[in-house]
Amino acid sequence: MKIKFLVFFACILTLINFSSFSQGASKHNAKFNHIAIFVVNLHNAVDFYQNVIGLDSIPEPFHDGKHKWMRTGPGNAMHIIEGADAKKEYYKGNHICFSVASMDAFTDMLKKKGISFEDYSGVRNNNKVNTRPDGVKQIWLQDPDGYWIEINDAKE
Repeated sequence: MKIKFLVFFACILTLINFSSFSQGASKHNAKFNHIAIFVVNLHNAVDFYQNVIGLDSIPEPFHDGKHKWMRTGPGNAMHIIEGADAKKEYYKGNHICFSVASMDAFTDMLKKKGISFEDYSGVRNNNKVNTRPDGVKQIWLQDPDGYWIEINDAKE
């Protein structure tokens, strides 16, 4: 009786350990690290992301004049890589989004720089800002290589 109980107990422990292991193995807990974009002209792209979007550069390991890394948030980055042969047309639904503290200040800056923006449907109206059902304001613009950028004022 005692041996049967020990064997039964050992089987239960094995099942518990296997179950815990298999659950842990299926959950990878991946987190976002970076996005990479391929551009025609590194200088133009970096100028846009620094002076329009407001990103800061961070160290990159290549030092070959064809890469620039930009901080997009805590532990997150954008890798800008020169080498694309031409500007391309991209689907607006596949976009990069940045949040700003003040949509008014951001759109005023765009107007002063002569950079047009639009709503999601494609209506270019530099005085119109969309408001989502949750109250978040948003606009859309393109970088020098045609990548779509959403700017919104979401707090999280």
